[in-house]
Amino acid sequence: MIIIDGVKIFIAATLSFFIGIAITPFVSNYLYSHKMWKKKCGKVGLDGKGAPIFNELHKDKEVGTPRMGGVIIWMSASITIVGMWLLAKFFPNPIISKLDFLSRNQTWIPFVTMMIGALVGLVDDFFEISGNFVGGLSLKKRLIAVGLVSLFCGVWFYVRLGVVGIGTPWGELYLGWLIVPFFILLSMLLYSGGVIDGIDGLAGGVFSIIFSAYGVIAIHQQQINLATFCFALTGAILAFLWFNIPPARFYMSETGSMALTITLSVVVFMTGTHSNGYGIFVLPIVALPLIVTTASVVIQMLSKKFRNGKKVFLVAPLHHHFEAKGWPSYKVTMRYWILTIIFAIIGVTIAFLVQPPIL
Repeated sequence: MIIIDGVKIFIAATLSFFIGIAITPFVSNYLYSHKMWKKKCGKVGLDGKGAPIFNELHKDKEVGTPRMGGVIIWMSASITIVGMWLLAKFFPNPIISKLDFLSRNQTWIPFVTMMIGALVGLVDDFFEISGNFVGGLSLKKRLIAVGLVSLFCGVWFYVRLGVVGIGTPWGELYLGWLIVPFFILLSMLLYSGGVIDGIDGLAGGVFSIIFSAYGVIAIHQQQINLATFCFALTGAILAFLWFNIPPARFYMSETGSMALTITLSVVVFMTGTHSNGYGIFVLPIVALPLIVTTASVVIQMLSKKFRNGKKVFLVAPLHHHFEAKGWPSYKVTMRYWILTIIFAIIGVTIAFLVQPPIL
């Protein structure tokens, strides 16, 4: 069984990667031929004011490089997921059937969530490149979309799956109906981590490592279909990353970051409530780069508001601060990758230590 599960995960990840590589030329040609990039450079901060330092750092990148590269991720992952499911349906062979990982109890929710997030993000990207909506959909509209998706998922977990608590090393933390608002807050937190998509290769590398870590945790908890989903998504992200490393052929943008962050919240939740799993407990460690990056934005905003415009960082999010200090973008990216790997290893190790393998 262990060998079969390993083959299942390996095939899904590899297939997703090569599908992503295969479809990229077609997607890339479409993006370039239709000039799917911002029509003028310039970024507006969350406070509604300009971001002169960021705009100076990225004045040559904002225009001319297509957005919507995240299409590669969710398209190749969905082709893999649905393709394996169709093979199992039309060729009900015992071996092929075992490769199907689209299951109601483990992967339907993250899969549907990924597609909804991708479509909402795609709409935002279309507005962004149209030139008529600076910044795309407003932050309020995007948060409402994330909140509605999270509300549906939270209610589904509570009402249909009976989830009422999260796993901790000291036993289950009972939340009852509060599990719904807890999940919404978790989704909002991880969605805010999408601001890490700001340097070539940064977001792709970080998200691939985090999803791999949760794939390992899911394996440890015998959630094999969920683990396969995580590694299929990792393969898709790596295919995107192949073309996103400096100089990027295209950017992930909202259709990728929203899909990944909302899906990650579901994966974290499912590994944190299954048989008292610890996916939620180790989240602050595994996803520390996302959390720190979000925190840098919050700290900057609070500092400017309560300290008469004084800033803590040269520019936020944090990775742009390092750019402003003179670090080459590739150095920032690779050091983020290294730190994400280290924290992922620490988080997975803790999850293993506090919970014996589920047999």
